[in-house]
Amino acid sequence: MNWDFRIFPDSASEMARQVDLLFFFELAVSVFFVCLIAGLVIFFAFKYRRRSESDVPPYTPPNPMLEVTYIVVPFGLMLIMFFWGGYIYVEAKRPPPNAMQINVIGKQWMWKVQHPEGPREINALHVPAGRAIRLVMTSQDVIHDFGLPDFRIKQDVIPGTYSTVWFTATKPGVYHLFCDQYCGAWHSRMVGAVTVMEPQAYVTWLAGAIPDQPPAVVGAQLYQSYGCAACHGARAPTLAGLYMTKVRVYENGGTQLREVLADETYLRESIVEPAAKVVEGYGPIMPSFQGQLSEEQIFDLIEYIKSLGAAQTKGAVPATQPVNGYRPDLLPNQPPARVPPTYNETGSNPER
Repeated sequence: MNWDFRIFPDSASEMARQVDLLFFFELAVSVFFVCLIAGLVIFFAFKYRRRSESDVPPYTPPNPMLEVTYIVVPFGLMLIMFFWGGYIYVEAKRPPPNAMQINVIGKQWMWKVQHPEGPREINALHVPAGRAIRLVMTSQDVIHDFGLPDFRIKQDVIPGTYSTVWFTATKPGVYHLFCDQYCGAWHSRMVGAVTVMEPQAYVTWLAGAIPDQPPAVVGAQLYQSYGCAACHGARAPTLAGLYMTKVRVYENGGTQLREVLADETYLRESIVEPAAKVVEGYGPIMPSFQGQLSEEQIFDLIEYIKSLGAAQTKGAVPATQPVNGYRPDLLPNQPPARVPPTYNETGSNPER
């Protein structure tokens, strides 16, 4: 009989190694002090026990060095744990600039995944080993939690905003994906699998996946069909080069001026609640698309805006602006052929 019994989950990402090292350090410190204190309690209980009714213990003068030692040593250990844990937390929130972005939407009761090349998955995620993966996630209904214990990842997914998490898988295999936040009657069924593949195997899988248009291309079509090009660049701010720049906006009905970062959360809010933050120099003329666009369509629009990040042109965005080799004015069933990305032996993509 083959027993697959493990106390701890598998360690299948670079971050998992760092988290495990800190965990075992804290575990070792805790076990050491539990044994030390318990041993001293038992030792002192026997050594200094009262041997008769008339036994009076002698006066023991205080020992300042002993008091300083049992204050400074635990405090120093706590500082080590604090700064070590803080370092890991900061690293977990700072993906490398070349990380491959994958969009994730949580809904009752499934995970919907969108790859940058176009393929979509439900309750499944395929990624190459050795490549940094950045997940941009939101919820369509209630709070969910994206949990990958083998990667030491646990991130809340909240409606109306975007949360991000990243990882670099190190070991090919299939790993469990959970929702770690109770989200309704079928919460226990909101599970899936993350398949980590060798880089070339991932390229082969990507080429054989059900073809679909990349999010930026779908977003470009939405941008045209909803008439966004009629205003942006003229009566509304240009979108070229907007992503991850600082924008001066008015809040609270135009009474407070401050700078904000044009990240995914800002772009989403500008689509569904444009009056919440009005760009300096422009009026609140943009209508709200709350309820008109699904979360997937909002993702697609944001990907299109991000694809314009390197553009240097001023004024309105042309209707034939190329996006990743596509043109948004082409029909949905007539995109130019796209070639799956290639990876070198280290797992990195020289084209990115």
